[in-house]
Amino acid sequence: MSDRKRRNRSVGLTSAATLVALSLATPQAYAADGKIIHDAEHYVLEAQHGAKWAMEDADIQAKLAALEAKHGMKPNIIHIMWDDTGVGEVGIPEIQAVRGFETPNMNQMADEGINFMRMYSEIACTQTRAAFQTGRYAVRSGMHSVAFPVESSGIDADEVMIAELLSDVGYKTAFYGKWHLGDTEPSYAHNQGYDEAFFTPYNQVPSMWVEGAELNNVVTGLFPEFYGEDKYDIDNSWQPNGYVWTLEGTKGGETLEWGPPPTVTNFWDIETEAQRRTLAFIDKSVEANEPFFIAYHPIALGFIPDPREKSKLTANKNVLQEALVRIDTFVGELFTHLDAKGISDNTLVIVMADNGPFTHFGPRGQVETLYTGGKGDFTEGGVRVPAIAKWEGVIEPDQIVGDIVHVTDLYTTFARLGGAMDGIPRDRVIDGVDQTSLFLNGDGNSRRDYVMIYQHKKLAAGVKGRFKRDWKNATPGLSMNEFYDLYTDPREANGEMIEQFHVKSMFNRQLARHNLWVEKYPNRAEPTPGPALTGIANERPETAKLRTSPVDLEKLPFTPEQMNNYPLPLSGSDF
Repeated sequence: MSDRKRRNRSVGLTSAATLVALSLATPQAYAADGKIIHDAEHYVLEAQHGAKWAMEDADIQAKLAALEAKHGMKPNIIHIMWDDTGVGEVGIPEIQAVRGFETPNMNQMADEGINFMRMYSEIACTQTRAAFQTGRYAVRSGMHSVAFPVESSGIDADEVMIAELLSDVGYKTAFYGKWHLGDTEPSYAHNQGYDEAFFTPYNQVPSMWVEGAELNNVVTGLFPEFYGEDKYDIDNSWQPNGYVWTLEGTKGGETLEWGPPPTVTNFWDIETEAQRRTLAFIDKSVEANEPFFIAYHPIALGFIPDPREKSKLTANKNVLQEALVRIDTFVGELFTHLDAKGISDNTLVIVMADNGPFTHFGPRGQVETLYTGGKGDFTEGGVRVPAIAKWEGVIEPDQIVGDIVHVTDLYTTFARLGGAMDGIPRDRVIDGVDQTSLFLNGDGNSRRDYVMIYQHKKLAAGVKGRFKRDWKNATPGLSMNEFYDLYTDPREANGEMIEQFHVKSMFNRQLARHNLWVEKYPNRAEPTPGPALTGIANERPETAKLRTSPVDLEKLPFTPEQMNNYPLPLSGSDF
């Protein structure tokens, strides 16, 4: 970790105010006691349950100390997160029975661990991945929008990733798969705390940016040389044909491109290579007798079929369900590998999706399973995702947990399990709350009953227990049917007005507290800009052209740097 990041952690140790009162009065600030700053709503719960939580934490710490003494090290942590899947698609075989596919290994995980029924993500992939890595709503880090190639921006170097926290306390850390947090050099995974990284800076969209897709009319305009002359097409300088699929690197080491386009099989091989590296990293860590943290985030699917695949794996045969079956096969291999290494009882494994199904303009098979909406929506179908956790001998088996959990909570929970709480920055809001008690003590032990759901920079909805308020479509000057009881109307089909006027003031206070903290700890406005795909040791000429003006700069009244709003050199960063 850079000295600059360490300095930033020591700045601004004023912690959050105790929002005990339910009025809209400005709260009194805590003393500068070095506590983690959570979203304001958390303090309403802490004021009511803090004494109980403190007693639970003492018991938890004793249990974790006993486990460390038994195993001689902190627990290993493996987090697997894929794309675009609704609650019910995995972990519930009764639903799979009528959907034409099955995931027996993840279903068994649910039987042997916790099946979370109210795990909340953000609305889309970039946002959820930023939230997971930083423990903060994506809007706080400026990562409020889905990134597409070529972005010329990325997550800021000042954001403190979960890998940095765990590395600082002796963990070996690795990231394999879909990163999707920018294409600038400071945003690369191995420059954000991971000892090893094999990652895609973008999403799966570039999988169809190949010549065959142009010839088969899947895309238009990337390769204009492949179709008839268009005398009206007078600017062919813009095509992003130097994009990359995959980068790899080690902390402090060089960056390399792996498996470049346009060979379609290279894209599909990202998955098998990520899985191979995951198992190899486990082997290496066990041999070194060091705890490890692995984030394996499957690329899962592509938009051009793998030409080597001659048949489908499922009766469903759509891309998501085919991907889920392939991921499930690896999950089975993973647990077999952990058993063989003798570390299953000291390894927490979590599998989950990053947001709801790609119901809007997505591929076939992306449908609402239980809840309304999908990727991009603030309704439950967009942000409630399947999630399963297993830790042999530690997490009680066969649990169905109905507590609210948010993806940001994993940041703080992993930090607690790894003994890295002291490294969490104290100069910004950390939305993730420590859910170790929920993992170890089971249903009913969440320390969260609220979620704030953003679309881009706008707060779209608030959740409080069983209730939800639609802020996006609220009628100015008069409350209408913008309130939902998620117990009686889980699909949010019938918003209510008169029946729920009694919750209006509660949501008003929730919003006021949240906005107060946004004002006190402002959000980063945008992803941090910078030149795309720099620092690649084996850079292709096509990639270099992405940062090179296609025309004589002397003939332009502006510079590329001005247009992309990034300074050269990259001032204010680690580079």
